[in-house]
Amino acid sequence: MNFGLLINFPTDLPIKITKFATQIIYRRDTMQQVKLSENIYFLGFNDRRTHLFENIWPIPHGISYNSYLIVDEKVALVDTVERQFIDDYLEDIENILGGREIDYLIINHMEPDHSGAIKAIKGKYPNISLVGNKKTFGFVESFYFKPEKYLMVNDGDSLGLGKTNLQFYMIPMVHWPETMVTYDETHKIVFSGDAFGSYGTLDGGIFDDEINLDFYEIEVMRYFTNIVGKYCPHTQRAINKLAPLDIQMIAATHGPIWRTDLKWILTRYNKWSSYDLEMGVVIVYGSMYGNTKKMAEVIARRISERGIKNIRVYDASKTHSSYIINDIFKYKGFIVGSAAYNNAMFPNVEILLSTILHMGPKNHFLGIFGNYSWNGGGVKNLKDFAEKINWELVYDPIEERGALKQDKYDECLKLADAMADKLLNG
Repeated sequence: MNFGLLINFPTDLPIKITKFATQIIYRRDTMQQVKLSENIYFLGFNDRRTHLFENIWPIPHGISYNSYLIVDEKVALVDTVERQFIDDYLEDIENILGGREIDYLIINHMEPDHSGAIKAIKGKYPNISLVGNKKTFGFVESFYFKPEKYLMVNDGDSLGLGKTNLQFYMIPMVHWPETMVTYDETHKIVFSGDAFGSYGTLDGGIFDDEINLDFYEIEVMRYFTNIVGKYCPHTQRAINKLAPLDIQMIAATHGPIWRTDLKWILTRYNKWSSYDLEMGVVIVYGSMYGNTKKMAEVIARRISERGIKNIRVYDASKTHSSYIINDIFKYKGFIVGSAAYNNAMFPNVEILLSTILHMGPKNHFLGIFGNYSWNGGGVKNLKDFAEKINWELVYDPIEERGALKQDKYDECLKLADAMADKLLNG
C-alpha cells in the first residue's frame, strides 16, 4: 500500500469505509439467512453457556431458542427468544424487514425462554398486535405489561397474512395451560412451541436432514421426559388433535426443524407419551458405606443372568435425576434401594423419588431394598413411596442391617428373579 496516497484521501473517507463495511456485513447476514419457505425465516440462537435449563436440568450440549418470521402482505413473528439474545434478535429482524413493521406477534407459549423478547419487540414495533388465547394475555400482564392491542383466538380460528393463512389449535398443558400451536396451512408447517423440541444446540445444521440424529436421540428424549413428561395424557390429546392436519414440517422452539423425517420425532413422542415401555430395569441406590450398593450389584447380576440385557444401575449421589428419569420413561422395571439416614431415606434418593411422584409415570414394576446401621427409616419411607406411586410391587421389601449376609443375599436374588419373571412373562 502507498501510505503517501493516504494523506490525500478525502476527510470523509472513513465514514464511507464504515458504510461500505456495514453493507458487507449486511450482505453477509443476508447470505446466511435460513428460510423454511420463500417467505418464512428462521431466527435462532444457540446457548452454550447455560449449565442448567430451568435452573434444574443439565444441558451439557446446550440448547437452541428458535423464533420464526413470516413476511407477507402482513408480517407475523412467531414466538420470541430468551432475553440474553435480544440485541442480535432485533438486528436480525431489521436486516430481513428493512424498515417494515411487524403486524402480529403470535405467542404460542409464554415461558420466559420464548417470551423473553416480547417487551423489546413491543418497544421497537409499538403498533404490533399480540396474538394468543384467553389464557395467554394474563401471562403477558404478569410477566411484562398489560396488553392493549391484541387478537384473542380460539381453537380452529384463522388469521390471513396475504398468501399465508394461519390456523390456531389449543394444546393446553403441553406443557403450560396457555400453550397452543400455529399451523400454516399454506406451507403445511406447524409452529409447535415446546412440543417436539429438544435439548442440544444446532451446530451448523438447522433441519433434521442436515444433522446426525443419533446425537439427538438422547437429548430429544431427555427434553421430553424432563419438561413434558408429567403431561403425557395431554400430549396424547395434542397428537390426536393435530393428526388430521397435513403437516410437512414441524418448527419447534428448541432443537432442529423437522422437514424430512417427521416420523422420527412423531413416533417417539407417541411412544413416550403413551408409556410404551421397553423390557429393562433401572436400579437406583443411595449408599454411604457401600452395603446398599452391594445389594444393588447382587440384584443387577441376577437379572442379567436371567437374560435381561437392558439394565441401568445408578448411584443417586452421582447421576443427576434428569438422566435417571429418562431411563425410567424407557424401561418397565424400577428397583430402588436406600440406606437409612437420620431415620429417613438417603437424601438424594428422596429427591429423586419426589420428582418421580411429581411426574407420575405409569405402568412400571417396582422392587424395594435397603440397609441401616443403628435405626431404620430408609425402607420404611420407600414403602410410602410404593403406596403413593401405585406401581406393582414384585417382591416384599428387603432390609439388611450392616454388611450383606447370606439370608438377605438370597432375598436379593429372589427379588431379582421376581422382577425378571414379570418382565419376561408379565
